[in-house]
Amino acid sequence: MSWLKRKSVLIPIDFSDLSYQALGPAKELVDDVSALKLIHVLAPLHPADPAAMWETLSDEDRKNKVKTFARGKLDDLGYENIPIEVMIGDTTPKIIDYAQEIDADLIVMPSHGRKGVSRFLIGSVAEQIVRLAHCPVLILK
Repeated sequence: MSWLKRKSVLIPIDFSDLSYQALGPAKELVDDVSALKLIHVLAPLHPADPAAMWETLSDEDRKNKVKTFARGKLDDLGYENIPIEVMIGDTTPKIIDYAQEIDADLIVMPSHGRKGVSRFLIGSVAEQIVRLAHCPVLILK
């Protein structure tokens, strides 16, 4: 169905199996896998973390390690040409801002299905993305 085709689809990944399962449905919505964009958001290092205290691990090193790991995993899954963006900060605003920056037509992400107290305490990134995104969001169960 060509009317469903998108020019830019953003897939937030957290290295869970669920996040990689979002690649299949997202791939069906684009003509070329290069239209898929992945983002992973790292939490800032806590000031008491030894790597932060002794400055043994820079933010750039962290980003590069994550990109290398993600690239290897994507290559194993057969998705060689997907661009990967790694950012450091608060997850939801970084994903929303990057979606606007690349002018994403759609965000595809899984729901981890947390319920009750854990959802209340942790919050739902998927729910926040749905509320704040400038584009449609496809949540996979």
